[in-house]
Amino acid sequence: GHVSSFVNEEIETPSGEVIRRQFLTHPGAVAVVAWREDTDDIAVLRQYRHPVGMELVEIPAGLLDLDGEPYVVASQRELAEEVALAADRWDVLVDICSTPGACEETLRIFLARDLSPTERPDGFVLEGEEAHMTWDWQPREELVAAVLFGAVESPSLVSGILALETARLRG
Repeated sequence: GHVSSFVNEEIETPSGEVIRRQFLTHPGAVAVVAWREDTDDIAVLRQYRHPVGMELVEIPAGLLDLDGEPYVVASQRELAEEVALAADRWDVLVDICSTPGACEETLRIFLARDLSPTERPDGFVLEGEEAHMTWDWQPREELVAAVLFGAVESPSLVSGILALETARLRG
């Protein structure tokens, strides 16, 4: 496929049993919790996702575009592409395997602070599902409540918001 391909493997389990498994390859991904600390708001997207058939509330995210691309560079690019923001401070919030039973995708979620408006990268054009996405600022407290209530389903948003809240509460 364009991003992923199916792999069929025969593997030996720790107990010695040989089993067949099929999974998706994935280049890896990043996501960004862009936090305006002075107003306590987070940049969130609303984007239609066809595999689940609904519009999701998400944080900026995307694939590692180049083999060996540094995660922070990909995060900086995604933040500029999706919400036209740059950040002076970058911290890793959490690393997750998004769907380990079916896909080898790893996802690093960053906290971006000291935000400022920026231009989208030269040549970048919003297309496909991204062409219709919107974004705005949402209060951090409301996002935490939405996660705990089950009102948002995006794994990157859920993981990122809960990691930020844990880090924030721990100082």
